Amino acid sequence: MNAEQSILTNTQLEMLKLFSTNLSEIELRELKEVIAGFYALKSIDFANQAWQEKKLTQADMESWLNDPAQ
Repeated sequence: MNAEQSILTNTQLEMLKLFSTNLSEIELRELKEVIAGFYALKSIDFANQAWQEKKLTQADMESWLNDPAQ
């Protein structure tokens, strides 16, 4: 199978290249933290965008936190 026929995504291919090295347990933990941080930032960006689009306020958030029915 050549590159044009690959069923792997570009991300998967890059990860396979990375994983061809043998990381120590500390390095592996650090890598997991970097990946988790990457997705945490993406989630925050998504939430901020939704917050702005819906024109939410701090009062909205406090209302949600104080009203278990919502």
